Amino acid sequence: MNAKANVSGISAIAMWSLLALFTSATTGIKPFQMLALTFFVGALIGFAFIAHRGKTGWVKLKQPPRAWVLGVGGLFGYHFFYFTALSNAPVADASLIAYLWPLLIVVFSAFLPGERLRWFHMVGAFMGLGGATLLVASKGEFSFSSQFAWGYMAACACALIWSLYSVLNRTQGHVPTETVAGFCLLTAILGAFSHMMFESWVDPTFTQWLAIIALGAGPVGASFYAWDYGTKHGNIHFLGVCSYGAPLFSTLFLTMAGQAEVTIHLVAACLLITSGAVLGSLDMFKKARA
Repeated sequence: MNAKANVSGISAIAMWSLLALFTSATTGIKPFQMLALTFFVGALIGFAFIAHRGKTGWVKLKQPPRAWVLGVGGLFGYHFFYFTALSNAPVADASLIAYLWPLLIVVFSAFLPGERLRWFHMVGAFMGLGGATLLVASKGEFSFSSQFAWGYMAACACALIWSLYSVLNRTQGHVPTETVAGFCLLTAILGAFSHMMFESWVDPTFTQWLAIIALGAGPVGASFYAWDYGTKHGNIHFLGVCSYGAPLFSTLFLTMAGQAEVTIHLVAACLLITSGAVLGSLDMFKKARA
């Protein structure tokens, strides 16, 4: 574990916080169309870096099938089931279930070699979940009903897929982060196929193209390279707890952009998530003192 990797993981969380703000500028664009376009931009960024490295960079793409299945399965699988959940269940319900992934990361990481789950990791994660619940609740009423069962199962699937991807990625430390460029490209291709099967093309406006490029360069591009490095070499418990900062900062960015208001829910969520992150990183503070 190293500080650079922790910073890398946190930077991914920070970029994901901009997802809602940038996505608000792409209203009308179909989900899988967005997936294909943004991940293609994200892939181009990675390939540009690889090309700059020359032959040594391209060689790094040659990895065993297991690494590709994990990478593409994690990136495409999460987004496929997330969009499916939002299409088959109320947004508030689906969002809350989907945001179980940070808590699951903390739990699943206990099964990794050399990792130990402590009480403050779990308490910190549950505090983060509580804060995220407040944010989701402030945007809509929960209406859990059996008629949305498929949507709920899809939301559970995306939470399970992303948490397992993040934790299992820890075992792939030998796979260079440059490989994420290939993962993004295959995800873009699968997204394009899904778009052709389930959607019709919508012509983006100039502003929407700018937003798509911004998304591909940040929240749906560079963020996955940063998360890859962070989960492979950083404090996985700490990153799991800190992941609950994404919905918090997302709301804060929307507030600064005039698209949301400061409410008691936001203040309470801020206190819960921040306190949870501090509590969840107690082992880091102890090591720093030592």
